[in-house]
Formats: sequence, C-alpha cells, structure tokens
Amino acid sequence: MMDSLSVWQLAAVVCCLRICDVSLGTLRTISVVNGRLRLSVFLGFFEILIWVTAVSQVILRVREHPALVVAYAAGFAAGNALGITLEKKLALGRAVIRVISEKGDAIADVLAEFGEVLAVFDSRMNGHRTRLVFATLQRRNLNRAVEKARRIDANLFYVVERFSETSHLSPLPSPTGWRAILKRK
Repeated sequence: MMDSLSVWQLAAVVCCLRICDVSLGTLRTISVVNGRLRLSVFLGFFEILIWVTAVSQVILRVREHPALVVAYAAGFAAGNALGITLEKKLALGRAVIRVISEKGDAIADVLAEFGEVLAVFDSRMNGHRTRLVFATLQRRNLNRAVEKARRIDANLFYVVERFSETSHLSPLPSPTGWRAILKRK
C-alpha cells in the first residue's frame, strides 16, 4: 500500500505515524505512573502497532531516501509536544495542592468544593500569620480551584504535586440496610 507513495508522501506518512505513536507513548507512560493498568495496556498496543509500521517503512527505504530519517525524527519531536499537550488537556489523575495565605480559611471553603481530603493548619510566612491549606483533588479540577482561590487572595502561594496513590483518611461510611442489622449483632 505504501509502495505506491512518492518519497515526500511517504515522509509525511512516517512523520504522522511517529506523531501518533509518540503521543500515545506519552499518555501511556503517564497512565502507568497513575496506576491505570488497562489504559496503559490499550495505549501500549496501539503505540507499538503504529511504531512498527513507521520504522519498517524507514528501514526498508533509508538507503534510497535519507529524508525518511528526518521525517521520522521530526515526527518524534512533534509527538512529544502533542503528547504533553494532550496530557495537560486530559488532566488524568489526582493532585495535592498546598496553599499558604492570610485568607486560608476562605480558600479552604473554596477548595472543599473540589477536594477529597482537606486540612488547614496555622502557619507563618515572612513573619505574617497565615494558614496552610492542604487539599487533594482531581487534576481536571485544579485550574478552576486555583482560579477561585486567586479571586480570594491574588498573592497566595501554592504548590501542586501529582500523585497516584493515597490512603483514605475519612472514616468508612456507616453500613445501611441489611448490613446495619448484621453489624449490630
């Protein structure tokens, strides 16, 4: 099928294939870090399927058309950029945000809308009494949470970290229905 393409058409196809497989590889790597087994297996399958197609075309024709190597490398570079951009848009996983502000209690109320776990501590920053707000939330909610917090305090200081695993600090929900009856016995 690709035998009938001109060298420039083939170079464009190789470049596009590399953009796809490297983008999938970036997303797969992040899904592995986040502990998403099924998604990483699915992405890995298609990543390698596309990669084998691209690399085989380059290896078969590299002697006659060295431009294919350039197309392969260009696709790799562009695929990294696209993969990172896609990952930011998808915002997979969870994050911890730590906010230090003199208006920490009001910020804690805002972050409670988005958070899974929320804690507030007394703190000091540059000689001023502040509050340290610690919250875990879905990464897709992070930008909105920071925006709302900045509306309360434009000078807040915050740090964000991604994570893949946490313990559950909140107590388990009380049993309901027939489980509640068994629990009493």
